[in-house]
Amino acid sequence: MALEVPYRSIPDMFFKRVAATPNGQAFAIPNADDTGMVWFTWAQVGERASAIAAGLHDLGVGLEDRVAILSGTRFEWVLADLSINCAGAATTTVYPTTEPEDAGYIVANSGSKVLIAENAKQALKISGIDTDVTHVVLIDGPADAGATPPQMTLADLEERGAAVLRERPTLIDEVVASIGPEHLATLIYTSGTTGRPKGVQLLHAGWTWEGVAQESLGLFESTDLQYLWLPLSHSFGKTLLCGIVHVGVPTYVDGRVEKLVDMLSVVQPTLMCAAPRIFEKVYNKTVTTALGAGGAKAKIFGWAVGVGKQKVALDQAGKPIPGGLKLKYTIAEKLVFSKLQTRLGGRLRVLVSGSAPLSREIAEFFAAANLPIMEGYGLTESSAANFVNRLDKLKIGTVGLALGDLECKIDSDGEVLLRGRPVMRGYHDLPKETAEAFTEDGWLRTGDIGELDSEGFLKITDRKKDLVKTSGGKYIAPSAIEGQFKAVCPYTSQAVVVGQARNFVTMLISLDEDAIKGWAAGTPLEGKSYAEICAAPETEKMVAEYVQQLNGKLNRWETIKKFAILPRDLSIEAGEITPSMKIKRRSVEANFAEQIDKMYAGSLAQI
Repeated sequence: MALEVPYRSIPDMFFKRVAATPNGQAFAIPNADDTGMVWFTWAQVGERASAIAAGLHDLGVGLEDRVAILSGTRFEWVLADLSINCAGAATTTVYPTTEPEDAGYIVANSGSKVLIAENAKQALKISGIDTDVTHVVLIDGPADAGATPPQMTLADLEERGAAVLRERPTLIDEVVASIGPEHLATLIYTSGTTGRPKGVQLLHAGWTWEGVAQESLGLFESTDLQYLWLPLSHSFGKTLLCGIVHVGVPTYVDGRVEKLVDMLSVVQPTLMCAAPRIFEKVYNKTVTTALGAGGAKAKIFGWAVGVGKQKVALDQAGKPIPGGLKLKYTIAEKLVFSKLQTRLGGRLRVLVSGSAPLSREIAEFFAAANLPIMEGYGLTESSAANFVNRLDKLKIGTVGLALGDLECKIDSDGEVLLRGRPVMRGYHDLPKETAEAFTEDGWLRTGDIGELDSEGFLKITDRKKDLVKTSGGKYIAPSAIEGQFKAVCPYTSQAVVVGQARNFVTMLISLDEDAIKGWAAGTPLEGKSYAEICAAPETEKMVAEYVQQLNGKLNRWETIKKFAILPRDLSIEAGEITPSMKIKRRSVEANFAEQIDKMYAGSLAQI
């Protein structure tokens, strides 16, 4: 059955939300000392977005023109994005961590007329680059009066727009009436694993579909309190905004990842979406703390996790929980799991994971702690939210069921194909790449290998292009092995499997700095630098034991024969991971070629 979408555009959806609940809580920001929240109502957000939109209109921004946002996640990002769409324009998103060369390329390639930058430092990223930008707007001022292009603050733009609306109060209503479902709403450049990023053209039809489709999941409710920290430059963050607007979910916005754990206890959200790395860090911290306590505490922790996993296994099999196990679980929750729940704010009803694969073991751990994670799946090219597990239909190891009326099928080579309203119009100014992204009959090629079970649950097994083929002709799925190792070894930050055209499989491992320093405490390594701890024989021995555990779970041809502990973590700045925490395998292998060559030294007879 076709999903009914009662909106023409994002602004249509937004202003209907404002009209329906004008005094309802919309978005919150942290107060001055991080002890509470400051709320804005939907009416306040509507008034400010209208003024900024009118200001953009006065700068010459029109239908489907692009306006770039170069900023971290914050309330002003949300406000700017809504304002851009209310002016009839499309938002070009740029990560604040993007290097100047790529940031300049995105702004220039998109043809953006205005740049809204977080501060002067971010604005400098397009300095000296030939772009179509006529004005730069700074969220955090002051503006440089002599700058080229001319600068103003976001407050200045809002005042300018308010003055325009006093003269022409129906301006934004007229603009919004001109925006249709097939107009461009967002231009998101995929970070990609190689080459220049490609601009994905996403339409109002797809985003409004996302908003409505998310309501039917039962994951978002108007009584929830959402903690939104995800990068809004990423499609995952944008699709959540659509659900927030349609459902009217009160949302705390704070992109300071380093403050996340501390602020959870202040905000006490009921709903939070995250990338797997956040769940991995919580898992690592919980496990290493328990193991570090030793003695009875460590034994109780291990017992509780075992009990929780027994319960999860029966839940997953659809079998009843025996009375004895129920009693044990009640005790386990009181002694162990309640502490983890409290650390995450104490009120979480829904956790959603997306943007990268979630390890099954970590999913089982959180489910055991009565904090089930609803893993989902989607692409930037299909507006991010395509499949997700439900609270009443959770199947660990899958990415759940399709949203709305989205169509999915598996191609003859195992590739997942999608078709429906959230799928992109195409890549900006790249007709060849656009044609290659679709089958002849209009299905989007996702590049992911997957399986659909009899109930419609999708399981992603790997990226099509990331499959490794050893010199023995065996195919290896790296992400599955990497995910298993992260679950086995609580000191892991990143793991990268290597083996393409090689005669055995190896792995590069980076360690979580906080976790490994905690492990080193009380040993001769205490007080040593991160690099020194990573290079120590004791560390290699400890990691080797975890690699051995991993190998016990793998097929013979998949087993890790050698590994190397890296002297530093992988980073966005070094081009080794994308801002959404996906590994750029070619870059990693190039940057650590010396370590890889050492692992394979002597593996082949020399001629």
